[in-house]
Amino acid sequence: MANVQPYSRLTDFDIALFLNGKHTRLYEKLGAFEIEHEGTVGTFFAVWAPNAKNVFVTGNFNFWDRYSHPLFPRWDSSGIWEGFIPGVKTGETYKYGIETAGGEYLEKLDPMGLYCEAPPKTASIVWNTYKEWKDTKWQEVRASKNALNAPMSIYEVHLASWMKTLENDYLTYDDLAVKLVNYVKEMGFTHVEFMPVMEYPYDPSWGYQITGYFAPTARFGDPQGFMRLVEAFHQAEIGVILDWVPSHFPGDAHGLFNFDGSSAYEHPDPKRGYHPDWKSYIFDYGKNEVRSFLMSNAFFWCDRYHVDGLRVDAVASMLYLDYSRNDGEWEPNQFGGNHNLEVISFLQDLNSHIYGEFPHIQMIAEESTSFPGVTKPVHMGGLGFGQKWMMGWMNDTLRFFQKDPIYRQHHLNELTFSLIYAFTENFCLPLSHDEVVYGKGSLLTKMPGDDWQKFANLRLLLAEQFTHPGSHLLFMGGEFGQREEWNHTQSLDWHLTEQHSHRGIQETVKALNQLYRSEPAFYSKQFDYEGFEWIESNDQGNSVIAYIRKGETAKQQVIVILNLTPAPRDGYRIGVPLPGVWKTIFNSDKEEFGGSNYPVSGATMTEEINWQGKAFSIAINLPPLSALILKA
Repeated sequence: MANVQPYSRLTDFDIALFLNGKHTRLYEKLGAFEIEHEGTVGTFFAVWAPNAKNVFVTGNFNFWDRYSHPLFPRWDSSGIWEGFIPGVKTGETYKYGIETAGGEYLEKLDPMGLYCEAPPKTASIVWNTYKEWKDTKWQEVRASKNALNAPMSIYEVHLASWMKTLENDYLTYDDLAVKLVNYVKEMGFTHVEFMPVMEYPYDPSWGYQITGYFAPTARFGDPQGFMRLVEAFHQAEIGVILDWVPSHFPGDAHGLFNFDGSSAYEHPDPKRGYHPDWKSYIFDYGKNEVRSFLMSNAFFWCDRYHVDGLRVDAVASMLYLDYSRNDGEWEPNQFGGNHNLEVISFLQDLNSHIYGEFPHIQMIAEESTSFPGVTKPVHMGGLGFGQKWMMGWMNDTLRFFQKDPIYRQHHLNELTFSLIYAFTENFCLPLSHDEVVYGKGSLLTKMPGDDWQKFANLRLLLAEQFTHPGSHLLFMGGEFGQREEWNHTQSLDWHLTEQHSHRGIQETVKALNQLYRSEPAFYSKQFDYEGFEWIESNDQGNSVIAYIRKGETAKQQVIVILNLTPAPRDGYRIGVPLPGVWKTIFNSDKEEFGGSNYPVSGATMTEEINWQGKAFSIAINLPPLSALILKA
């Protein structure tokens, strides 16, 4: 039975919002929806294809006949085609057949499709996002769990390679809802961050080249399977953050590129619409319909999938017109500068709207430059993100730790420099997947020295990350000292955790997570300069640094001391802010962590010896390559 057009889900108000770049819930209006219309069950289809000559729906239901089921163009010049097809139900595969103005016939997935066939197949599937959620307790407390003054320790995961079956197959969403959730809970992380779960055709892109923006990948199951995974994390009191990629999309024939025979989604000028690094295409942020598409996509994951935040990928590539371009390959903005003003306005719009609707999430920018005001509120001229990745800390800190300890005395400023600007933004400190690929080696193999020193250095690096102001993120494998560089085609090397040295790294991360969550000094002022004070930042002779982390009260203060060389420092004197007994609450050199168990006093009484500007001080042994945390 051919298509008839008696029905639409779109109101005049929807069209006005869409055309003005303000529609945030297009997923309720565009796409494929099984409905009953005038007593007949079928599917309503609606797709934006403004330059198409004709649009058809083709699928198993019509034996992939190209022309039997046309959609109808709306009368309002919105560029939307729609129609109801009787008999088509949930689970049916389909594509849009688009006849272009130039006479070509293109087969495209549904940009708003809720489910896709598993790659290498490319059709969309009629689906719904209905679920009776069982995460009410989390919803009631998540305002406190996702707040800027709450602990946020993030475990970054690539679902395809975290763990595989013995046959080297993927775990399903339901497998992960048990194994991954239990593991993240046991390790003590507060949040998990998934590298992109939206459908993507090419495995080596790790999900960063997306075709199905509204469809969780079918590699691990159906949309409700992914919902159960999110729900399981919430039931374990763990927040879920998704990587989100509004910066570019691939040129696959079935995807958004050249969607209706024209640059519907991408900017038509290659200087602004083509990404030379990734050989991908850049959204046209000045086009209102595209802004509505992207805003709706961000809303969709927060709304339908209950996620707790989006980490926005490659923000720097969006903000700068000359990003990765030589002279002559870009054109300045209307004021002669290199900022993409359309992107700035889009990100401000996005963050204003999404925080207005979902105030208890976190929008996190991966922005690698010193662009001002990334986490400043929009009403103060900022971009309005909640947090920003601290790429400067990551680069400086890894460069420092890769140096042989004998040379570290000359480079202490690389480790301490981040504190000069640590409070200019709300920073998240990332040791992400980007640092363990493309020949960079794993975190463990970056460390200098023999095997014992490599493990000691890694424990020290992790302690520095966890005690530095800001929230923090650790990529999977780093928490047990994976030796091999990350390989997206295979599971992490879980057998290593049977070895004492690797299990020691795991126990270190557990202990650091427990301390971070239980000591308010580490999180209550993690984005505030009042939460940090140097004790010693320039002892080059000993390569020792020490600092205070502060909470709301004086009793919450803790002291962190890092000995950055393999030489123990006996009786090292430290000025302390309070008199009394200072207890060692963490020692990275303990035997259970794989350390040497160098003798350290569990409790040290202060002396009235003025030191480092403090009226009281203590003398304590510092083990080799160690981090000590003390509390009065």
